[in-house]
This record gives sequence, C-alpha cells and structure tokens, in this order.
Amino acid sequence: MTATPSKAWHGQGRTCLISRRACFSASHRYSLPELSSSENSSRFGECSLSPGHGHNYELIITMAGKLDQDGMVLNLSEVKHAIKAYVTNQLNFRYLNETWPEFDLSKPEGCLPTTEALTRIIWRRLKPHLPIVSLRLFEHSNLWSDYLGNSMDAFLTIRTHFAAAHRLARPELSQKENEEIYGKCARPHGHGHNYLIDVTVRGSIDKRTGMICDLTSLQKIIDDLIIEPFDHTFLNKDIAFFETCVPTAENIALHITDLLNSPLKSIGVNLHKVRLQESPNNAAEVYAEVPQLETMPKAIEAIATH
Repeated sequence: MTATPSKAWHGQGRTCLISRRACFSASHRYSLPELSSSENSSRFGECSLSPGHGHNYELIITMAGKLDQDGMVLNLSEVKHAIKAYVTNQLNFRYLNETWPEFDLSKPEGCLPTTEALTRIIWRRLKPHLPIVSLRLFEHSNLWSDYLGNSMDAFLTIRTHFAAAHRLARPELSQKENEEIYGKCARPHGHGHNYLIDVTVRGSIDKRTGMICDLTSLQKIIDDLIIEPFDHTFLNKDIAFFETCVPTAENIALHITDLLNSPLKSIGVNLHKVRLQESPNNAAEVYAEVPQLETMPKAIEAIATH
C-alpha cells in the first residue's frame, strides 16, 4: 500500500531561520573631497591615506521562511548564486570607493564605504531576491556591523580585551560559606582571566561619512574608561566599585555598561549591549536598551504567527 503524502512530512510549513556565510576581499579609503588633506587626516586618521587599505570581509546573511515539501526554507544553491551575483562578484578584489554608485563622492548623496554603510547597501541589493532578516558584516575579527533593515539605523561592535584578577566572595560571609557559593573562585588570593569585551552601539548612518559615530572617539572612550583602568588589576582591590560588589562576570558587565552609557551618547550613539567573555566557557551579556540583536525580528514574528 502506498503511503498518503502529508503536509507535515519533512517539517513542511514550519518556520525556520537559515544563514549563509560569504567572503570577499576589498579595499577602501576614507577621504571626503570637500575636506582638505589635513582635515581628512584629522577626522579619519590612517584610513585617509592614499591609495587606501584592504580587508578580508566576512558576510553573514540570515533569512527566514517556512519549510517547503523538501524540508528547506530556500534552495541553498539559489541562495549562493544570488549572493554571488548581487554582492561578492561585484565587490571581490575591488576598490569599494569605485564600485557602487552609492559610494560616488562626486555626488552629494555619495557616502564613504564604511562597514556600516556597506552592510546597509548590501541589504538593499539582496532584499528583493532573498527573505533576509539580518546581516552581519565583519571588517575584521574585532570590528563588525549589524543591520536589521531599520532605515538608517545600524549596529557597530568593537571587540577588545583586558587581563585582570578577581576573587568571588561576600565579605559578610565566612570562607566556608563563600566556598559553598563560589567554589574555587572564593580562594583567598584570587585568580585571573583574559577578558574579551564586545561593545555594541546603535545609531543612524551619516549620509555622507557612512558612519554611525567617529570610530576613533568610540575606541578612545572604551580604552580610557574600561581598558586602561581595568587592565592588569586585581579588581577587588584596584577598582573602587568592586570593593563592595562581587566582581562576577555579570557584575563586571553591568558596571562597564553603566560606565559607558552616558559618554557614548556624547558622540551620538546609544550603547546597545555589552558582552563580557570571562573564559571559553563563561560569558555575560547586558543590554543597555530594548534588545534587538539576537532576538526575533518582526518579520520572523509575522511568519511564525501565520
């Protein structure tokens, strides 16, 4: 007897997210024709030097949809060809300033090919062909941009690090009680970590510079307020805040969030989240505003409720 086909077979009709990774190598230069050489140098630093510099870009495209009768959201071969046709074949081994018309600085609407601007323009070129819900573009392993299709808003993440020691113990408890809570982390002389910190900011992409904020200013705030004070310290003793607060990964991430919030607003961006990785096995994340990244976008919610 032949089995009767069922729509439930192979997950048909169920919602799923899929992602595709694509890579390309390209160069760019940050230099506005309306600024002098010294003004460009002051604003963009070494990124203004001629003839430019290059990166190995990594693009992560996330798409959403309902599974078809073959158990797929999309045929990955078709996804690969779309990404090649509309993005990587046009950008790979190219000078970005001279590729797409959006980067033509001779026109008032032209902008610099920053990571943020490039992510947004890739979205606009792929969206008619693929059901994308988010894009992430790595310029390198310590700098990347996220775009969710929200007009000019984009996210920029800087990854940096510091080394520090800490001890997990509440002063009002005995050593035995602390060891019952914190285990080895309560030992009297503490222990150390090489902390990785990801600071994600959100802002509007400037129509001319292609940036959501001045990258040098962003890096300086993080270095001055976090890296320099925290690096090579014993947190419990050297950072006043942790004299009365147990320096767990969660509390460190919260304190970093509080330290960065207002200063980042002064350069025109909002702190979105801080992620602190204490070890390969432990990390803490704190959102400074309503979460958007790593949550279910409205496009997915709409699919899931039908």
